[in-house]
Amino acid sequence: VQLVESGGGLVQPGGSLNLSCVASGGIFTIYTMSWDRQAPGKQRDLVASQRILGTADYADSVKARFTIARDNAKNTVYLRMNNLSPDDTAVYYCHADLMTLNWARNVYWGQGTQVTVSS
Repeated sequence: VQLVESGGGLVQPGGSLNLSCVASGGIFTIYTMSWDRQAPGKQRDLVASQRILGTADYADSVKARFTIARDNAKNTVYLRMNNLSPDDTAVYYCHADLMTLNWARNVYWGQGTQVTVSS
């Protein structure tokens, strides 16, 4: 199983970015897809998550600014980030709680994508 994130980069304060994460490789079903982030010198925190048929959950710090969405047919999760501030600067990681074709359930992580908000 492999998760690959894309879409990070440098953006000015108040700007927007779209992150994508594609999961591939022997997947039977994905229960939950999520985004975490880790700023320099800080712990990794959950940003947003979405269950296969459920509602989305967000960290208080990103509510009303970030939107998570899934395309289950493509095993892909997106994170739309609006009104970005320097406090959003971090490496963003995608992770998925999934069942493989070998009937093994585990959480898999992507390698991370850097988001930098700066003028």
